[in-house]
Amino acid sequence: MPLALSRLSLCALSLLLMLPALQAAAADAGSHHPVTLDNCGTHITLKAPPQRAVSIGQNTTEILLSLGLADRMAASAVWIGDVPENLKAANDRVPRLSSGIPGLESVLGQNPDLVAAQFETDIGPRGRIASREQFASLGVPTYLSPTDCVGRLYGGDTNPDGARTRAFDMSLVYREIQELAEIFNVSARGVDLVEALRAREARAAAADAGMPADLSMVWWFSSAELSGDAWVAGQFGAPGYIMKKLGVHNIIKSQEEWPAVSWERIAEADPDVIVLGRMTRRNFPADDVAQKIDFLEHDPVTREMRAVREHHFIVLDAQAMNPTLRTLEGLEIVANGLSRLRLTGASAPDETP
Repeated sequence: MPLALSRLSLCALSLLLMLPALQAAAADAGSHHPVTLDNCGTHITLKAPPQRAVSIGQNTTEILLSLGLADRMAASAVWIGDVPENLKAANDRVPRLSSGIPGLESVLGQNPDLVAAQFETDIGPRGRIASREQFASLGVPTYLSPTDCVGRLYGGDTNPDGARTRAFDMSLVYREIQELAEIFNVSARGVDLVEALRAREARAAAADAGMPADLSMVWWFSSAELSGDAWVAGQFGAPGYIMKKLGVHNIIKSQEEWPAVSWERIAEADPDVIVLGRMTRRNFPADDVAQKIDFLEHDPVTREMRAVREHHFIVLDAQAMNPTLRTLEGLEIVANGLSRLRLTGASAPDETP
């Protein structure tokens, strides 16, 4: 009995000694809330860190997973490709509402305390799911990626992908990471993730040494029809950022995010390299890289382009072709691809995150 009392006393003493640290940790955990942000022109306030977030858009999902927040995600939706291998286990724990656009009832059925979206087209004024005002009226705060509103204009039905009034750079992704980390009260994780990404950005950008000054590219995302106009990258999106970092120029000068351009016009410009988007979705035949290449090699207009004759193709996950966490992966892969094609004298940077 004395031995039991002694052990009990030691336990009580240990708890007493730990109490100040526990109290400090609890105070620190609650010190950042409520959090109020001006997010894409909308003021949002979260009284506590979300516990049942719904992410709409693959990039938003991958940022939350990278911050170690799978346990606070009720569901995800809107996917165009596979999740990176290092996030697969965490992603498998998060239910997927839909690979496409979920219905409002489906989202609300998750009882979300935050809806975080990659694209304004999903939760904007004419949102495919609902507007931010509709969510707010139901007591659900929303967060929209700065990559989709800062320097970005949507053109309605004639230009659904919108245009950019200023060039994208990774600072917008870093801002999103830091804001989401603050919302979820994991700011230190946000700092660590941004620092790691900045280091990768610096390493990959160093590949511009020895790049020919007049090297040109076109980036083919997809097409409604293989022989029809191609959705190719404008000058201010994620591909524009990558090309600027590597000292390569885009044959397309449009401010539109993904303008539709004829192959006759592309062939006339005769780019040195064609970057091809790879995705698992199959909305259009050109979503398939194999069909893209087959068309380029057999169409009487495209097969005469130098990039096609010399097979100067770089295949890139379509997720890296949008302003996302994966844009850095795109920078690394394109730098390595140019080295592989012997279009630069620089040694290829390491692609490993």
